[in-house]
Amino acid sequence: MGAAIGAAWMGERPIVELQFADFVTCPFDLIVTVAAKTHWRSGIALPLVIRMPSGGGIRGGPFHAGSPEGWFVGQPGLKVVCPGTVEDAYGLLRAAIDDPDPVLVFEHKGLYRRLRAASPPAGHRTPLGRAHVARAGADATVVTYGSGVQLALDAAERSTADVEVLDLRTVWPLDEAAVLESLEKTSRLLVLQEAARSTGVAGLVLSLVARRGFELLDAPPALRAPPDTPVPFAPELEDAYLPTVDSTVAELERLLAY
Repeated sequence: MGAAIGAAWMGERPIVELQFADFVTCPFDLIVTVAAKTHWRSGIALPLVIRMPSGGGIRGGPFHAGSPEGWFVGQPGLKVVCPGTVEDAYGLLRAAIDDPDPVLVFEHKGLYRRLRAASPPAGHRTPLGRAHVARAGADATVVTYGSGVQLALDAAERSTADVEVLDLRTVWPLDEAAVLESLEKTSRLLVLQEAARSTGVAGLVLSLVARRGFELLDAPPALRAPPDTPVPFAPELEDAYLPTVDSTVAELERLLAY
């Protein structure tokens, strides 16, 4: 990480890959103290991309299956993206490489071989900081990202309601306008994430809605996320820990019952 920051300082556009996002605790200080603040402090842009394979469902256990993107949400000087489609996996990475500041790219390991789609054109870019309506609906909004996108789409198909799925794509800075616009249409909100419920992006979204969208709500906002524990290693415990289509549908039905 230090070598990459130095290369960016000298005008290169390095890309660092950390193998497992859990290992980001080792270069954490370099990222949040040096990479995030250099442009602000010294006027020197650091076009640095940090790729971090994250997420569970691969039997990686507590040291190889975390979703630590929430540690960087709210950190001035950084951008954080979490692709949930093939198109965005390419488009967000290319946009991150083009960006003049440090961008953290969290790539869900479980999606590497599970998602299939045609390759995007070489010039494709997914704009940073802009969410995408993956499915339009009128009865409830599911705000999610990364592995939650396909999960939310599958749950929406099984739900009795007309569910809108909003894929954040960039989790920091948050596309606040897109969240509020969707909520204004549906009046019900479910935040879905794989990160533990007290971390990740959920708190940022729920805070936004409490501050600026409270009058839009017809029901208390709901959260579907794992409990505040490390990711279990035992397969049956990991399956119980992670959000599923069934648990998401059940949460939607509770939300719609108000």
